[in-house]
Amino acid sequence: MQLLKYLQSQGIGTRKQCQWLIDNNCIEINNIAYNQTKATINPDEVHTLSIEGEAITVVPQPYFYILLNKPANYETSHKPRDYPSVFSLFPDHMRNIDMQAIGRLDADTTGVLLITNDGQFNHRMSSPKHKIAKCYQVNLKHAVDQTFPETLKKGVLLNDDDEIAAAAEAELTDEHTLLMTITEGKYHQVKRMIAAAGNRVESLHRLSFDTWNTEELTAGQWKFIHP
Repeated sequence: MQLLKYLQSQGIGTRKQCQWLIDNNCIEINNIAYNQTKATINPDEVHTLSIEGEAITVVPQPYFYILLNKPANYETSHKPRDYPSVFSLFPDHMRNIDMQAIGRLDADTTGVLLITNDGQFNHRMSSPKHKIAKCYQVNLKHAVDQTFPETLKKGVLLNDDDEIAAAAEAELTDEHTLLMTITEGKYHQVKRMIAAAGNRVESLHRLSFDTWNTEELTAGQWKFIHP
């Protein structure tokens, strides 16, 4: 890949902006200065990238996969309405790269959020037919007993859909806290299932998505992963 195209693929700027950076000796890759537009770059061998002496996050090519510990009060949208976008948690240049979240989390929901530019991977992970497990910690408004998770596993009628939805797994850690796993991705599914079972979600945290969790990431932190 030529240097100019590589810089554009990293979201550094427009063709004209990237050309200016190259012409003015602003680019260093692996601590080596580059000032030739057509210099050949192997994306797999780029470990460090700096612009005018400032280190820039190197985005894997051609596809990248991000694990984010989503904080509360962030919207899973490129065009948020009431809160900042989760994409604002990434460096400026990465926001110029086309990427999408794999399923949305509500603004008040926290925890595991996967983000990628790989459309096929996104479809595979979000398609109900693949039955990808997503585990949530649910804080309930009203105290419950063991009959509550059993009801969720048997299935409840979602009022708006006139459809039965069941938890793959459900267990109580205390009378107000439920661990619940679903393999579908219906709109507001967890909250609607809890409501259909006669309770209310006070707070919701996604503990895991398939095999990924955010135990090592604080709220707002993220990292590249290799699926």
